[in-house]
Amino acid sequence: MVTRADRAETLFREGCNCAQAVFVACLDEQALEKEAAIKIAASFGGGMGRLREVCGALTGLFMAVGLKEGYTDLNDREAKTAHYQLIQNLGLRFKEEYGSLLCRDLLMLDEQVSDPQPEVRTEAYYAKRPCAEYVRFAASLFDQMEADQITKR
Repeated sequence: MVTRADRAETLFREGCNCAQAVFVACLDEQALEKEAAIKIAASFGGGMGRLREVCGALTGLFMAVGLKEGYTDLNDREAKTAHYQLIQNLGLRFKEEYGSLLCRDLLMLDEQVSDPQPEVRTEAYYAKRPCAEYVRFAASLFDQMEADQITKR
């Protein structure tokens, strides 16, 4: 059986950025078309357009969780609080595993903003970047959430 983590890594290795890979892997096909999901998540790779801020894999996870578990009543403070608690729980699990939520820390980069030109995806790229692991872990957190191993509403 192909897991979401497997699918996310495959999407990443096919050229999706980290956010796209996790977001698309966690979607039910009927929830959103793949092309639309790829476009929505396009800006969030490399820690927000290679700004090296919050890890794109985590951002992709948060977008997928919002689509599945988000609130729609903008005045329902209880639902908003419950959703933010879920997001915090997921983020803290990621941070416990890797020590940071920030792309630049995870990749041990000195600079905050990097060249907007994405690196060419080669075997050497995949060998030096731990991003495939982050993508897999973020997708697995979605599965854990669905299994109620991570508190949701």
